[in-house]
Formats: sequence, C-alpha cells, structure tokens
Amino acid sequence: MKALTLSSFGTSDVLEYTEVNDPVLQANEILVEIKTIGLNFAHLMRRSGLYPMRGVAPYINGFEGAGIVKDNNGHTEFKAGDRVAFADVPFANAALVAVPFDNLVALPATISFEIAASIMLQGLTAHFLTSDSHAIKPGETVLIHAAAGGVGQLLIQVCKILGATVIGLASSENKKEIALSLEADHVFLYSEDWKTNILNLYPDGVDVVYESIGTTMESSIAVTKIFGKVVLFGLAGGKLDIGNPLWIIARSKTITGGDLWNYLTSREERLKRAKIFFDWVMDGKIKVATPTIFKLSEGKKAHDFMESRQSTGKVLMIPG
Repeated sequence: MKALTLSSFGTSDVLEYTEVNDPVLQANEILVEIKTIGLNFAHLMRRSGLYPMRGVAPYINGFEGAGIVKDNNGHTEFKAGDRVAFADVPFANAALVAVPFDNLVALPATISFEIAASIMLQGLTAHFLTSDSHAIKPGETVLIHAAAGGVGQLLIQVCKILGATVIGLASSENKKEIALSLEADHVFLYSEDWKTNILNLYPDGVDVVYESIGTTMESSIAVTKIFGKVVLFGLAGGKLDIGNPLWIIARSKTITGGDLWNYLTSREERLKRAKIFFDWVMDGKIKVATPTIFKLSEGKKAHDFMESRQSTGKVLMIPG
C-alpha cells in the first residue's frame, strides 16, 4: 500500500510518499480502507520530533481518518463496506489502517467521510474541553484562542449551544469575520491590546480561557477572574510563558491541561461522545467549515499549508 512516511525528523522535506507493507491484523483489529485523513497540528509536532512517534522508521504519522471496512476480521458488528471513522489510531497516513475494534465508530448515513475526518478528533476535543476540563454553564463568559482554527470554530459553537458568552481571538480580519459568523459575541485581533479590551468589557475577567498558543498564557491568566480557570490544550506558539505564578495563587485561579486520549478510555465513551457531536451536526447546531483537501502524495504541501497559518477549519488528505 501507499503511505506518507518519514525516516527522520524535521521540516516537511522529511516526508516521503512511498510503498510500505499492508498492515497485519491482530485479533482485535479491523482493516479500514481510508477515504479521508485528518491533519492536525500535533502531527506537525510529531514530524518535527517534538512529540513521540509510534513504531519504527519509516514512521507513518496520523491518528484520525474515515473510510470503509475492508476486512472485519471476524468482528460481526461490522461488515465489509460499512462506513466508519476513528480519532485515536496510529499510522493513519496510509491507504489501509488496522483499527482496534474499540476505536472504530460507525458513521450515520448523513455524515460524509469529509465531515467525519473534520470532527472526529477536533469535535471530540471541543466536547471534552467544554464538558470535562471545564463544564460550561449557561451565562459563563469564555475566551477562545485561535477562534477561527479547526478546534476554535467548533469550540465557539459548542459554547454557544451550552449558553455561554464567547470572546474569540484571531490573527487576521478574515479570521475575525469567520469567528463572528459563527456567532462569537466579541472577537479581537492578536495585534490589538486584546487583554485591555477584554478587561474593559469584563472588569472582573472571564470564567474560563481555552488556551492553545502557550506564549499568550500570561495574558490569559490576567484576563481570568478570581476562581476562574485556564484550560491549556495546545502549544502552537512552541513554548509556555506563564509569567509570575504568584498571580495564580493570589487570585485563586486554576490552570489545567487537557488531552482527548485521557477521556476516550472505552468503546462506550467513544460511541457516546461521537453520537453527541454527530447529532449536533445533523441537527444543524454545528456548522462544519469546508475543509482544505490535499492528496496524500501532496503531504508536504498539506503540512506547509497548515504551518503557514493560512488555514481556517480542517485540513484533510485523501489517498492518491
């Protein structure tokens, strides 16, 4: 089969589209023929050597995809041709993926492969951030970093469903308009004095900040109210600038981390959480942005596009 691989770590130049062996199924695995693959910032971090990789070189990156069952391997709950998706299975940047039975989710008829690969990881991330890391309550005020990004767009909509007031931060006027179109109540540019703008609107601060940049952490803490919370779920800026930790102590603020893998602990959890998000999409409560799609053989272009910060919404790859 064909796969996007890397034998060393670095820039997108290390990526190679090449022939590799088909997966050898273990007893608990089902073979999936991939139709769409989700590209996420964490995959760029793994390619760069900043996050760990599974397996041995040549490595196959990727954890998220959608496709059809090619071999159910005796698992009668699925049959050949069934439409399925997954969010947390390694080696997804390939034409075929061996998916553990517990990790495989059947797709509703109205959820396309493109939508599935756009929301399985980022949608379930938005869900756990707003239900587990900090359970959003009606009337709360929320600040969302990178509000026009893949997770950011979904976070805006989930927070609005749950009754929160949403403030977004964006890096350009175009991205600001995208966040506003999703009914964010206020959106500020990073080039503005956004900390002052937020405190002018909410002098006591916001209830929760969803922080995915890292270099903005000090300001995120500053705009959080007493007893408020900062949820750190990404480091797109490459490092964490926390400032003076005494402000956290003196103001009784909380910083917590969040990782989807800690919540997808069973098949039941995956199915329950996926159903909630699929239902929101099918009911029209969540709008999924049109993804930017590259062929898997164009993996370098896909990585470069995501690293350019031009993307709004999801970047997908398709076999070929």
